[in-house]
Amino acid sequence: MRKRTKWLCSVLLVVTIGLTGCGQKQKTESRAEKSDENHFVGEWIVEPEYAISKVGDENTLFVDGRGEKKAILGTVKGAIATVWQDWSITEGKQGDEKWGCIQEPEQLEETLGNLGITKDKEIILIGETLDGWGDDARLLWELRAAGYEDVKMVDGGWKALKDSGIKTQFLASKPEPAEVKIDEIDYSHVMTTEELQKNYDEYKIVDVRTDEEYEGAILYDEAKGGHLPGAIHIRYTDLFDDAGYLKSNEELTKMFEDAGLSKDDEIVTYCTGGIRSAYTQLVMEMCGFEHTYNYDQSFWRWAVVGDVE
Repeated sequence: MRKRTKWLCSVLLVVTIGLTGCGQKQKTESRAEKSDENHFVGEWIVEPEYAISKVGDENTLFVDGRGEKKAILGTVKGAIATVWQDWSITEGKQGDEKWGCIQEPEQLEETLGNLGITKDKEIILIGETLDGWGDDARLLWELRAAGYEDVKMVDGGWKALKDSGIKTQFLASKPEPAEVKIDEIDYSHVMTTEELQKNYDEYKIVDVRTDEEYEGAILYDEAKGGHLPGAIHIRYTDLFDDAGYLKSNEELTKMFEDAGLSKDDEIVTYCTGGIRSAYTQLVMEMCGFEHTYNYDQSFWRWAVVGDVE
């Protein structure tokens, strides 16, 4: 215990210089200072300035989807921390049947209840954009499926919040358990392996992984490399500008349409484990591509049971 305490103190000391001045250092240009036409606008997206205004609000809960280990080095004041794997079925190993799927209602009730994530609060999720896989979107996608309505994620993610001067703390806050009731899971924007195998030709498939992954590299213990047959390649990182903010709705819609997608298409997004693809599915839906589905088991499972190119 003493060794762990000494290690933690050393880590905190190293990063103190960088984080204690979060609210004092010179800020980058805020989104509010940029022209409206360059903003992304969507039901589940908020600007960093909005999130800042909600810190300390008793009716708002910040949830850091980067997990407790990253929250040690800094998170939003009052935020709890979690990871998407704890909200999913993870019996066995990646690629196994049901691994990575949304938990069943009774299990998810317990998971969210232990974290104090209740439907009567506004939930603001924290993740990383260019520097991560968009874990906040995977959590938001699951909360929607569980019947939560007042859920948001921050444009630009954790970096944007820091650059905007949000109040921070070391370590995540301890959750306050509460009762949560989930009657059923809404699968309206969920794609299963079974459905995709059965009706593959009815969907346009979008691979949002990197060039290296799409072309066959095995980076995350996939059963084999490659991509789903005929998959359109739109990288997750293509959603963002150089600063990690979402591009405008107009830019993104043009990108999707130029790739051969229309708003009438039935579209399935996938990545390695349904995280980057959850972000993409939500963005596409907010851009008017309503018939979109995130394949939560994604390539980990498909590489075991399906054909690849």
